[in-house]
Amino acid sequence: MIIQAFLRWVETAKASERASAASALGRAYAEAAVNGIDRQAAEMAMTFLLDDPSPKVRRSLAEALADCPIVPRSIIKVLAQDQPEIAYITISRSPVLNDDDLVDMTAEGGAEMRAMIASRSAVSCAVAAAIAEIGGEEEVLILLENPGAGLSPGSLRRIADRLGDSVAARGLLLERHDLPSDARQILAEKVGAALAASDLVRAVVGEGRAQRVVRESCDAAALTLSSASAREELQRMVAGLRKAGRLTPALLLTALCSGRTEFFSAAIVDLSGVPEKRVRSILSGGRFHSIRALLETAGLGPEVSGVFSEAVLFCQCEADADHDGVSPSVAARLSDRLRRRSRGAYHVVAELAERLAFAEQRQRARNYASLSRQAA
Repeated sequence: MIIQAFLRWVETAKASERASAASALGRAYAEAAVNGIDRQAAEMAMTFLLDDPSPKVRRSLAEALADCPIVPRSIIKVLAQDQPEIAYITISRSPVLNDDDLVDMTAEGGAEMRAMIASRSAVSCAVAAAIAEIGGEEEVLILLENPGAGLSPGSLRRIADRLGDSVAARGLLLERHDLPSDARQILAEKVGAALAASDLVRAVVGEGRAQRVVRESCDAAALTLSSASAREELQRMVAGLRKAGRLTPALLLTALCSGRTEFFSAAIVDLSGVPEKRVRSILSGGRFHSIRALLETAGLGPEVSGVFSEAVLFCQCEADADHDGVSPSVAARLSDRLRRRSRGAYHVVAELAERLAFAEQRQRARNYASLSRQAA
């Protein structure tokens, strides 16, 4: 009877009075366990208020019900589709909306709705993955800034791939300690592409040199990141580089000469399709011809596969000798070997080996100078 009287009163009451009543009704419903209110009748009254012409009334109802875990989903879902300020109250707070609801709303709603979902105090990995997959820059930035968002490694990779060109997104991603190394490599490639396309950079150093410097910097980043990568991350990094056409002979030789044998092995596995166990066995203990056959299976031509095979043998020697600092000896020995040959087909490889050897020599000189200053 009370609810019936309420419905009759609503028809003639002012908007401000209806808003106050909607708030009182919603709070009473949320506390139904202690005040004995007729729940079914209250739900009927709240459903009626969803059609109230005044946004103030619907907003009051949304605020009263936003944190209630027992309100019918049908009511909450209607409020979530209301005007932005009403929808925000509901979407950002209601515990009634489950992952399925939020994923559907992410897919069917616009950028504004996805931003509301991204700002919830707790965003599950499933919901965050949906936003990472289709969300625009603004929604994803909200997600990255939300400490309650559960972002899986896969979602972080997807964001890096989709929005790594955004300076703001890159900054937030790189600040995260849980960012996978292969995602960091994606961002390094994005930065490199941006620098190579910069009119200022090309004007200062020239387009050709800019491309080379950027490429070498990205190669160095990939090799550095590979050292701290788990096996699965390393495999994904290598696969991504291959798809982008970045698993070049120059990168592979740099990996060998800098002692990044794990990266080199993963690259050969990816390029050749030979089982990992077999690849590791050949690279760590195989002879020249078996190594060369493996490398040619991976796509290295006969004109360079012999040089790479020699570099692999140098790495084996260094590993057997249990030396630290593999890079200088491998690069220097390879450079010296190629210097005594007719450059011909080896010209590019010989130049690269010489540059790597000289870079190691310069680094040793810097280290020596630094130690000398400290001793003084």
